[in-house]
Amino acid sequence: MPRALVITNPAAARTKPKTVREVRDVLRRGGWQAEVVATGGTGDAQRLAAEAVAEGMDAVAVFGGDGTTMQAASSLVGTDVALALIPGGTGNLLAGNLRIPFTPARAAEILVGGNSRRLDLGRLESSGAHHYFAVACGAGFDAQIMAETSSAQKQRWGVGAYIATSLRLINEMRSHRYHIRVDGVEYEANAAMVMIANCAEVLPPILQFGEGVRPDDGLLDVVVLRADGLADGVQAIWHFLRRAEGPGSRVGHVRGAEIHVETDAVVPVELDGDLGGMTPFTATVVPGAIRVMVPAAP
Repeated sequence: MPRALVITNPAAARTKPKTVREVRDVLRRGGWQAEVVATGGTGDAQRLAAEAVAEGMDAVAVFGGDGTTMQAASSLVGTDVALALIPGGTGNLLAGNLRIPFTPARAAEILVGGNSRRLDLGRLESSGAHHYFAVACGAGFDAQIMAETSSAQKQRWGVGAYIATSLRLINEMRSHRYHIRVDGVEYEANAAMVMIANCAEVLPPILQFGEGVRPDDGLLDVVVLRADGLADGVQAIWHFLRRAEGPGSRVGHVRGAEIHVETDAVVPVELDGDLGGMTPFTATVVPGAIRVMVPAAP
């Protein structure tokens, strides 16, 4: 009988005890031996997932948000232990990109009857520490949005909390001087935001980084938005939505495996919706880093 460790985050938006039991029961009915454990603080998900690997578990299912998911995923890098995503947080960005059902019980069914897929991760080194990201990391305006959206707002409004914060801060959008090196090639940019994407959608399925962004191509995609103030910000977002690039566009795009970013003035950095330090930072792709359960092809 295959074994799974189910890691739940009681602080996440939708991880109620009744729902946790429903998830456990789906796995057990599907022939899995499921052990449920709850996180109690920072680093618990990473430690628990590492213990699951050491104990020979077949899968780690994470019922929580992107932060808890990536903590656990960091302990699965380079192993054959599968990661199952059960959306329980605010953004659930990776789950959305992979079209994991939003309903927890249906998401648990992916572990029972889905397929596994190898995905790249990004590895971010900043402020003397390293972290992994699955969807994107970024510096500038996006990190400011994450920093100024409270936990209470996220609990109440979900992804809408980030949208509300964006609208509140867009008039304050300001560019900084960025020095960007992509696979040894130097770029200079005055930008309000520099994002490095591993997956295609920043807000699944509404906002996309651009064509051809894939989490299994061994590359990261650098997206630069140039804006100062409300008018520029609205235009930059419009260009981003239209995927408009080239002369006159406020959006730039380049691909690479290793990206180093420096700024004249220190700005915050975020990864998958959580703050991850300050500039400068280096992001490197880790090809085929983890095995993730995804819906079976129709």
